[in-house]
Amino acid sequence: NVGKSTLLNRLVGQERVITAPEAGTTRDAIRVEWQWRGRKIRLIDTAGMRRRSRIDHRLEQMSVADTLDSIRTADVVVVVLDAADMAEKQDLTVAGRVIDEGRALVIAVNKTDLLADDQSAASRAWRKLSDRLEASFAQVKDVPIVGLSALSGRGVDRLMPAVFKTYDVWNKRIKTHKLNAWLREMETLHPPPLAKGRRIRLRFITQIKIRPPTFVMSVSQPEELGDDYLRFLVNRLRDDFGMPGVPIRFTLRKPKNPFAGRARKR
Repeated sequence: NVGKSTLLNRLVGQERVITAPEAGTTRDAIRVEWQWRGRKIRLIDTAGMRRRSRIDHRLEQMSVADTLDSIRTADVVVVVLDAADMAEKQDLTVAGRVIDEGRALVIAVNKTDLLADDQSAASRAWRKLSDRLEASFAQVKDVPIVGLSALSGRGVDRLMPAVFKTYDVWNKRIKTHKLNAWLREMETLHPPPLAKGRRIRLRFITQIKIRPPTFVMSVSQPEELGDDYLRFLVNRLRDDFGMPGVPIRFTLRKPKNPFAGRARKR
């Protein structure tokens, strides 16, 4: 009962979905067509997701399946947390599913007005959330976090700009010549490791798709490059080309042997 339906009603300015103090009011994913600053948007208000061990009714199982399907087909997923109880394991599980599906992610912390009277508690809560996000999702740095109150409307105006900012990053395409100039710089500043006595060569990189940004890199010995060096490359790519908060997919390939399959001349 974190206030997802209340937030949707606040965004569209109408009572489009039913809200109630009891958890579990929303059972089916409810789709609402809307426009924000002239841009057409389909909002989907999903059912909540409890821990699997607590799901004991067939109806709730179907609701969770519907929510997972909504995640798979969404462009941006806003995971709504309760300010009084944020960054719990289930919240991180849902956020992890969004990242695994390659969707753009925004964290909305609702009911922040409940923390207004205790600045010390508020500071601890925000620090806990940031630390747990960083520890749990090292592969997706700087996920946008928006604090708001769906009930009063305070802070809600910051949500959609954050959504579209991460949506634009999720759709970002980088030109191949810029990527390869960057790759040469990385190879010089931080040379790849040695493998079997020889330096691994980073030969070529290109972006093959967006939504999420996906890259293929040609490497002389891809199986020997190592997770640490690959993580270094992904983090530098994210920082140098301004891609915070979205999944980045990175595939290694070995260059083809141009002489393979040719008959030897005598």
